[in-house]
Amino acid sequence: MKRVFLIVLDSVGAGAAPDAAAFGDAGAHTLRSVAASEKCHIPNLRALGLGHVAGLDFIGQTERPTGAVCRLRELSQGKDTTIGHWELAGLVSERPLPTYPQGFPKELLDEFSRRTERGVLCNLPYSGTEVIADYGAEHLRTGDLIVYTSADSVFQIAAHEDLVPPEELYRYCRIARELLVGEHGVGRVIARPFIGEAGNFRRTANRHDFSIEPPRATLLDALLAAGRDVIGIGKIGDIFVGRGLSESHYTHSNAEGMSMLTDMAKRDFSGLCFANLVDFDMIFGHRRDVDGYASALTEFDAWLGGFLPMLGAEDLVMITADHGCDPAFLASTDHTREYVPLLIAGDGVDSVNLGTIDGFGVVAATVAEALGVPFDGDGSSLLKAIRSER
Repeated sequence: MKRVFLIVLDSVGAGAAPDAAAFGDAGAHTLRSVAASEKCHIPNLRALGLGHVAGLDFIGQTERPTGAVCRLRELSQGKDTTIGHWELAGLVSERPLPTYPQGFPKELLDEFSRRTERGVLCNLPYSGTEVIADYGAEHLRTGDLIVYTSADSVFQIAAHEDLVPPEELYRYCRIARELLVGEHGVGRVIARPFIGEAGNFRRTANRHDFSIEPPRATLLDALLAAGRDVIGIGKIGDIFVGRGLSESHYTHSNAEGMSMLTDMAKRDFSGLCFANLVDFDMIFGHRRDVDGYASALTEFDAWLGGFLPMLGAEDLVMITADHGCDPAFLASTDHTREYVPLLIAGDGVDSVNLGTIDGFGVVAATVAEALGVPFDGDGSSLLKAIRSER
């Protein structure tokens, strides 16, 4: 294989994992909720075999899927973007990243305020849209920063773009990232800029994530060290702190990410193109917008129908997710602990159902073997299982 396209549909979960109850997510099922919407039309994903993935027969099955399919169970102790992507890249996190259900320690915020020369508002777990509605006016009046968290390992800073321009907000995030290490090493510090007036505040597309660095080598490091191209699209550069990437392209939407994937399919490169499509999670999952989520999946499916014919004989495409975010789950607005689907297509890929597999690391191992690069990560390659000898 010469090129692998790894596409992460952020939060497109495939049903509650066996340990979902421990995360407060018993009964969550992102794809079931989305497929129930009249806005959901996904013939290309169905043709690949999505409905043949364990627990997804309600999507509809085809006589002979055009891809290989399976369902993956996360082994890492978490349900967030960082840990999910690390595991996809061959790194299982046996310990959860720290979370702050009661807010961050006073001494940490005091030092943050000293360095930024701004006070802090909120310091509680909060919905991102509700926190600016509740604290936005006070933020504008005082200049204090809105700091909040969620069920995930995140330190989020919201600020109005007229008061705190995005680049200044990013500087504050870098300060927080320097402070949040060791026992307080949260997965991500996230800039959450917003605009508008009281009663009509809205977040902008200038979000930026500042992730903690992976504790050991990932698939990306191995590929880059072997001289392969490693191209990140969307949040990939943020999630891996730029490590292991030969180039990185930030995006503001699924549409922009899909357009970049199309451009990459036209390029002559040798290695991995790793893309994250975040709108499913950020815009629709967390905001509990079932129809919006379904429409976004429909748009991806329509794009996929044009993308797949662009692939050559030495190309492989892998479509998966990093966690769930069930838009119909009423217990919270956070991520949900779910299985994720894995669809694999390309010349020579058999129509085979591999059932349920423990660990996202099979993705990294399969990519490494397909590209002929040694990688000692967490997971075993599926390449021989999905390809007939030719």
